[in-house]
Amino acid sequence: RISLIIGCGESETKTGVVNGVNGGIETSRKPLIAVQLWSVREALKEDFEGTLKELADQGFDGVEFAGYFGTYVDRPAELKDFLASVGLTTSGAHVPFTQLNQAFTQTTVFYRKLGIDTLIIPLDERAFADEEVDAFVNDLMLLSERLKPLGMKIGYHNHGQEWSKFGDKTYFEYIGDNTPESVVLQQDVGWTLHAGRDPIAFVKSYRGRVLTTHFKSPAMEGTEHVPIIGLDGVRWDAIYESAVEFGGAEWIVIEQEEYPNGLTPLESVARSKAGFDAAIAN
Repeated sequence: RISLIIGCGESETKTGVVNGVNGGIETSRKPLIAVQLWSVREALKEDFEGTLKELADQGFDGVEFAGYFGTYVDRPAELKDFLASVGLTTSGAHVPFTQLNQAFTQTTVFYRKLGIDTLIIPLDERAFADEEVDAFVNDLMLLSERLKPLGMKIGYHNHGQEWSKFGDKTYFEYIGDNTPESVVLQQDVGWTLHAGRDPIAFVKSYRGRVLTTHFKSPAMEGTEHVPIIGLDGVRWDAIYESAVEFGGAEWIVIEQEEYPNGLTPLESVARSKAGFDAAIAN
């Protein structure tokens, strides 16, 4: 047994090694690596194309959009072509429920032209409210059926609140248990660890449904760890292997919400990308 977080006292999470920590993953099954563009939102506002080019130079395969498209806001096909020109593609997009409910056709046409088939609800307060979670689950199922003829999928992204107890499990597990396999469960590993939960146990319980996973350093107050992948004391190698072997990960999405030691958002993302690459090198 190994520690997912090294040296964090009571916050330490235990799990078993997946096929051996350095067991390796077949090349044909390796997921692509994206960056959540919320991480560099201010840089995008200053220089949209230049920022995307820099992310490509950092070695990312793709990007996950979070509602900002620069001057391409009405030109999704051209944005897709620009991404291709710098060597990037798209892993998906975070889209709020309200947008899909109020402008379903316009929204889906835009993302299909951009080459995106996976739409992730980034947050919905009903997902962690006792009397509203069933309505939320029902809406997820309805959206899943509505998107299916378009060749698209809906999913949900956890924060810390969804790991609160609800009945015998947690809200996030309740959502997983009561939605069909077509609904993607996008685990945010940083929030999972911050809540004291086991990200590997989660993907084992919902095999093949965690097609896209956020790798983000958890907020850990009172430790010497730095919130950069590779400097945070987290065993990302084991989490990565489980995401692929059990979750069915097609994309690993690196997200950066903290920018320590005076680093810019782009510099912080680059450090986390390098730390991730080193963690899975074996």
